[in-house]
Amino acid sequence: MDEMSATKRSRGIWFKSGRSGGGSDCVEVCYLEAGGVAMRNSKRPDLGTLTFTDSEFDAFVGGAKDGDFDR
Repeated sequence: MDEMSATKRSRGIWFKSGRSGGGSDCVEVCYLEAGGVAMRNSKRPDLGTLTFTDSEFDAFVGGAKDGDFDR
């Protein structure tokens, strides 16, 4: 993992998806200090977050990589 990736993945720090566009499609993720992952709309953080366990988030990311959610 390169230095930038390690910094982005520090616990308690929000970071945007590399696929977030300049329009309205912006997603941020935060690896929580106590474990788990929070996800929010970076343009509307006041709307709240979705929170997942580490294993739930890993399953989601794995499914996305495998194409399980493709339209």
